[in-house]
Amino acid sequence: MPKSASSNSSQPTSAPAAAARPLPATYEAALAELEQLVSGLESGQLPLDQLLSGYQRGAQLLKFCRDQLEAVETQVKVLEGAELKPWAQE
Repeated sequence: MPKSASSNSSQPTSAPAAAARPLPATYEAALAELEQLVSGLESGQLPLDQLLSGYQRGAQLLKFCRDQLEAVETQVKVLEGAELKPWAQE
């Protein structure tokens, strides 16, 4: 009988683990992880629980990337006097 009680330990735990992972230190690292994650999700080879945790992690990474881009845009606006100027490549 003790063995049947231990069979419940095989429940998926990847969803909470993915949500608890810290965000990458840089925009580039987050973008690379997001691209890898999207590739895995699009492959169609992941089990349902991993799809859910992957989607949750992807949402976190996307928010992080958007926040980073917004912060940089705000800094550029401050540097340019609240007026974005076209990028002039020489």
